[in-house]
Amino acid sequence: MTERKGKVVGFELSSQQPEKAASFYKDVFGWEVEEPSQGYAPISTGQENGVYGGISKGGADFPHGVRIQVEVASIDETIAEAEQNGALVVKGKMEYDDFYLAYLVDPTGIGFGLIEVKERS
Repeated sequence: MTERKGKVVGFELSSQQPEKAASFYKDVFGWEVEEPSQGYAPISTGQENGVYGGISKGGADFPHGVRIQVEVASIDETIAEAEQNGALVVKGKMEYDDFYLAYLVDPTGIGFGLIEVKERS
């Protein structure tokens, strides 16, 4: 059995009308949508052990759609491997308090995010 290299840990909904999108998912699916912070509104789908999510106003690189987040052990190594296999880096490694994040597009045009959780000391 091969080692599992990444798991889906989250999703992002990008919209040019994030408030309207938040209201839709809240009304239709009962998701809890928190107040936005830095343009990103965290979502709780109410599922135990579910993936986290969020809604934001989509930027020029991803104006609307759904993008999964894949957790990896090394974001730098995974970016290099993805590029060797035809991926395009849309936004390189960005640092946040608890994790690193990058956005890529696979060779077929599907966007996805990479997350490396920082080790806690």
